[in-house]
Amino acid sequence: MTHPAAVRRRAAVIGGGVIGGGWLARFLLNGWDVNVFDPDPEAERKLAEVLANARRSLPSLYDVALPASGKMRLCRTVEEAVADAEWIQESVPERLELKHRVMTQIQAAMPPSALIGSSTSGFKPSELGAGVPRPESVLVVHPFNPVYLLPVVEVVPHASVTETSIARAQETLRSIGMMPLRLRREIDAHVADRFLEAVWREALWLVKDDIATTQEIDDVIRFGFGIRWAQMGLFETYRIAGGEAGMAHFLAQFGPCLKWPWTKLMDVPDLDDALVKKISDQSDAQSGMRSIRELERIRDDNLVSMMRALKGRNWASGRTLREHDDRLRREVAPPDWSQPILTVARTVPIDWTDYNGHMNEAKYLDLFSSAADRFMELVGCDAAYVAAGSSYFTAESHLQHIAEAHAGERVRVLTQLLAGSGKKLHLFHRLFAEGEGAGGAATEARLLATGEQFLIHVSLETRRSSVPSAAVQERLRDIESKHAALPRPGRLHCGQRD
Repeated sequence: MTHPAAVRRRAAVIGGGVIGGGWLARFLLNGWDVNVFDPDPEAERKLAEVLANARRSLPSLYDVALPASGKMRLCRTVEEAVADAEWIQESVPERLELKHRVMTQIQAAMPPSALIGSSTSGFKPSELGAGVPRPESVLVVHPFNPVYLLPVVEVVPHASVTETSIARAQETLRSIGMMPLRLRREIDAHVADRFLEAVWREALWLVKDDIATTQEIDDVIRFGFGIRWAQMGLFETYRIAGGEAGMAHFLAQFGPCLKWPWTKLMDVPDLDDALVKKISDQSDAQSGMRSIRELERIRDDNLVSMMRALKGRNWASGRTLREHDDRLRREVAPPDWSQPILTVARTVPIDWTDYNGHMNEAKYLDLFSSAADRFMELVGCDAAYVAAGSSYFTAESHLQHIAEAHAGERVRVLTQLLAGSGKKLHLFHRLFAEGEGAGGAATEARLLATGEQFLIHVSLETRRSSVPSAAVQERLRDIESKHAALPRPGRLHCGQRD
């Protein structure tokens, strides 16, 4: 599905490290042009590697095609990068004097209406604003790695920032698929890093005291409460732990434990050479057999699968994905009814593949079912129509497999209306893989499969066949007359019974 032409929006990313590279990918793959400044001579290579991983994983989160990718421009100076940007994301190292110096450079060259989001994980916005000429343009906008996949971002304003600017910042973040969390007031390390710091301190002690290794600690998290926290957080998890009596019972039962000497939370071990070596050696034994890029790909595949599972339940980060799907779908240009209709455009996610690394055969039918749903939506048989008591039921389908599809491949379905008169709807779908050559250029599409569906219009009240509404019939007649001029598929199977 293509998106209508629109004015290109431009962001600037200052600092192209792990976080800056993630911001670049998040903006770029959501259709923004992005200027980047980073003095590292290896910046272009490193950013290209991060972008390759993001292109492989981010589109797999969505069931609607992302906008056409924006253009990246590597800039020689901070001033060049920010001169035409409406949003500037500062991601330089965590040194306050450096951030003040860079933000002063930014403010001297940026458009007057631009906003600066700082990726700082520890500094308060008032500390950032105190060292720059225009503090009202500066907010803390703190993301989580990988920025291009994880949706939550902490938004921390200070007294000089207007409500209008805060609202604009939040809407900008939502427009690229993120979930902004505005803090009620500023605090050192914001919210999330205070949790992480507490867990990190305790983990250091557990390693130092030979209670557990780095791998054992990570196993406790990833095989236990980490998955639970990922979909329900802390308080809701504990509420459930209280049983039918709820949170009050939980607090009464477990509250006294908080006074017991279970933790060294406020005491930090000395990170001397011996402890640093101990942690480093254990981490090497745990993960050193894989490169950083391999570990990132493993992480990304796991996150995609988990978040898509949550999406299926419309829960936690999955709800954010659905909302972004809806936003993207609303921006799709109207179809050309004289041609086969583009009903699906998406990327094959990792959780659609089988043990052979191919797209599971059931997902071919899934794509054609989605295509039929989209076609019905386009002709007026949408959610409101179904809620009013009518729909189309599939009576017969035929699927022909022609070629294999793999994770990460972009696919599209073109749908042709063969018949739409009366109670019957006869659709023919063609599934294509959109080839991609060097530099992302499109190559000739491959036909992967064809699908034929025969549907009957049904009253949901009587569960019997019925005539569609006049508006749906009119739209179907119009499309049917136009598609009659298209080449008809050769051998048809559906609706051929005696």
